[in-house]
Amino acid sequence: MKLERKKEFIAKVLGIGKGRVVLNKNRLTDIKEAMTRQDIIDLLNDNAIFIREIKGRRAIEKRTTRRRAGSIRQPVKNSKRKYIILTRKFRNYVSELLKNEKLNKEQYLKLRREIRASAFKSKSHLKERLKLLK
Repeated sequence: MKLERKKEFIAKVLGIGKGRVVLNKNRLTDIKEAMTRQDIIDLLNDNAIFIREIKGRRAIEKRTTRRRAGSIRQPVKNSKRKYIILTRKFRNYVSELLKNEKLNKEQYLKLRREIRASAFKSKSHLKERLKLLK
């Protein structure tokens, strides 16, 4: 006995998927005779129709976003930030000295290499090094 259309109707009335509808085999004749929405609700209350639980894990635990190569965002490291700030400060200072002709081109390029190598801790440290050059 095929009751596919009846299952679809029951699913529509109850607002669920037809895969969740289970019919009681002992009460198939009653189910077959049910024509109205109220008949379906009465059969549900009389345990002629059962509703399966929802399958899947989404209701239990929501999936999190996966950590792939493109989805990992890491903050810029503090040490890099410090390097950038110090390097800019030193380069500006040394370029001003070059403009004011207190340094020649050779000294300027040598200092630039040392700045890049993080040889100086502070601007005062750089000034001490300049005293040694003169």
